[in-house]
Amino acid sequence: MRRVSGPETSTARTWCWSRWGRDPAGRDPEGRPDPAALAITGETVHWHLLRAEHTQHLRALIAAATTRRKDGSREPWSTAYRNKHIVALRQVLDRAWLLGLMAADDRDRAQRVNQFSGTRLPMGKHLPAERVGALFAACDADLDPDDVEDEARRERLRRTALRDAALIAALYSTGARRSELAGVALADYDPADRSLRIRHGKRNKERIVYLTGGAVARIEAWLTVRGTDQGGLFAPFTPRGGHVRRTRAGTVAHMDGQTVGDVIANRAAQAGLPEAPDAHDFRRTFTGELLDAGVDLATAQALLGHASPATTARYDRRPERARRAAVDKLSTPDAVPLPGAAPRRRPTNTGA
Repeated sequence: MRRVSGPETSTARTWCWSRWGRDPAGRDPEGRPDPAALAITGETVHWHLLRAEHTQHLRALIAAATTRRKDGSREPWSTAYRNKHIVALRQVLDRAWLLGLMAADDRDRAQRVNQFSGTRLPMGKHLPAERVGALFAACDADLDPDDVEDEARRERLRRTALRDAALIAALYSTGARRSELAGVALADYDPADRSLRIRHGKRNKERIVYLTGGAVARIEAWLTVRGTDQGGLFAPFTPRGGHVRRTRAGTVAHMDGQTVGDVIANRAAQAGLPEAPDAHDFRRTFTGELLDAGVDLATAQALLGHASPATTARYDRRPERARRAAVDKLSTPDAVPLPGAAPRRRPTNTGA
C-alpha cells in the first residue's frame, strides 16, 4: 500500500490518537503509524467491546461476502472460508478474555455464532495415468531435441527437462501440495530411505513422505545438474544463461508455488493435453490411488498431512464408483406410445 503524507494525513493521525489514545498493542503514539494501515489490520478496533449483537452482525457480513472471479463476476465465499473467519473471531474474543479485557459471560455470549453448513466436492480431479505419462514424455523430448542445433540452447532445454520431470514425479509420488514441494531442501531428501521431509502449516509441522523408485531415478538425474550445494531441491533458473539460481549467501534458491504451477502448465501445453492439470490434481490422484490400493485411511491421512480423517475420506473414489454402478443397473425406458391412446394434436405454441 502506498504511504501518503501531508496535512490531511497529519490531521487524520491527530484525530486518531486524540480519539483512541494508545493503540491496543500499547505502543507509544509517537511512532505515528499510518491510520489507513491500522484500519486495514484492525489494530484500532476495540475487539474486547464486541458483544453478541456485534458478532451476529459480523456473521451476516461474512455470509454476504463475495470474491471476484477472473471473468469479473462475483461468487460467494466458500463454506470453509467463511468458517475460517468465524473461528478467527472466536479466537480474538478468547484472547481478549485471557488478557483480562473482557468478562467471561460477555465472551461466551459473543462467541455464540453458528458456523456455516454445507459441503463442497474436494479440490482437483483425477489424472489418468496416460496424461501423467504424456507430461513425462514432453520432458524427455527435450533431453536430446532433434530440432535444436544451438548447443547452448540444447543444454538449457536438457537441464530444464531434468528438473521438470523430477518435480512432476515427486508430485505424483507424494501427493504434496505445490507450496510444500517448493519448500523442500536438498537436506530433506534421503535417497536411501526414498523419502522427503515436508514442512507444512502455520505451526511448521513436519511429515515424511516416500518416493517411488521411478521418482528417485528422476531426482537423481536432476541432481547431476543441480549439484550438491545446500538449498532448494527444486531450483529455479536464471533468466539469462539458464543456470541454477542462487541466493546472496551462495545457496541454491527455492522455487515458489507459482513456478511449480507454471512448470505443469508449460509441459501440459507441450504434451498437447486438452486441459492443463492443476498441482492439486496430483494430490487428489495420489489419494485416490492409495485408497483404491487398499491403504487404510489413517496411513493415507498421515502421508497427506490432513488434520482430520474426514478430509482424507472425501477423496475416496470407491463410494463414487459404487453409486455409478448402482445407476448403471437402471435403464431409460424406450419410447413406446401407450396402447389404445389416441394421438393428440401438437400444441401450436412450442416455444414455452
